[in-house]
Amino acid sequence: MTVQPVPRDAKVFVAGHNGLVGGAIVRALQAAGFTNVVTRSRAELDLTDEPAVDAFFAAERPAYVYMAAAKVGGILANDTYPADFLLDNLRIQNAVISAAHRHGAAKLLFLGSTCIYPKYAEQPMREEALLSGALEPTNEWYAVAKISGIKLCQALRKQHGFDAISVMPTNLYGPGDNFHPTNSHVLPALIRRFVEARESGAKQVTCWGTGAARREFLHIDDLAAACLHLMDVYSGADIVNIGTGTDVTIKQLTEMVCAAAGWEGEILWDTTKPDGTPRKLCDVSRLTALGYTARIPLEEGLRQTVAWFLEQRRQEGGALRL
Repeated sequence: MTVQPVPRDAKVFVAGHNGLVGGAIVRALQAAGFTNVVTRSRAELDLTDEPAVDAFFAAERPAYVYMAAAKVGGILANDTYPADFLLDNLRIQNAVISAAHRHGAAKLLFLGSTCIYPKYAEQPMREEALLSGALEPTNEWYAVAKISGIKLCQALRKQHGFDAISVMPTNLYGPGDNFHPTNSHVLPALIRRFVEARESGAKQVTCWGTGAARREFLHIDDLAAACLHLMDVYSGADIVNIGTGTDVTIKQLTEMVCAAAGWEGEILWDTTKPDGTPRKLCDVSRLTALGYTARIPLEEGLRQTVAWFLEQRRQEGGALRL
């Protein structure tokens, strides 16, 4: 299939534009000169409501779709609400992807997650590792939903020729993240904790696990740029990892966050709490071969994210962003 760049005047729908990923994609589209970007808030369109989603696509008929909507959370949230993470994500995906196909979208990009790979996948994780082993138990419900989304895209391509591509981002961070004290991912949770520690004068902070687990972190603006690039250059059933190809231990990450937040104190590790997957590092050779390499160093991205968090809180009158 010959791949044509997305016309800058095409109607583009970003599902989940109020989230971290969707918001970054909207900003990237606007910066790239796209003039017809369509969005809907949750109050305007419930993406779990299949008839409502179908009516939206019938009326708007977007030509290109970024499927960035999802129910997301950290280890605790996934482990506490497994049914919600499975059912809500299945409903959202099924409604949006199938409606995009039915109503003539030219192309759809589905955003998955590297949690789709087995807990003990060979590192760095290659796209071929999908369905080759058992998942990490603490987020398997979310992972199963995302795998179903990938397979739906592949099935629609195989049976109907629908140009749906799937990308697997690594751990994401950046402006617009969720800093909830219990339901956020590891990096925003650490930022909030160490900013609070600095402001309260705390001498010690306790973190979950051993600190030995290794993670890869990608700035949200790098993800958005990669998604726009792949929409322009890639068409295929194979999934594509999006990451940096480098990782750090959680202990190293906490030290970097401490520096970015300006806190100096002692970090204690609660080893009774789970580490999650021992290591998650993407093989990004497929992405690199398609012409994209991440650009924002982790230290720079952390400083930017802490600054955004502090400014957001200042604008909200000192209340911590939830």
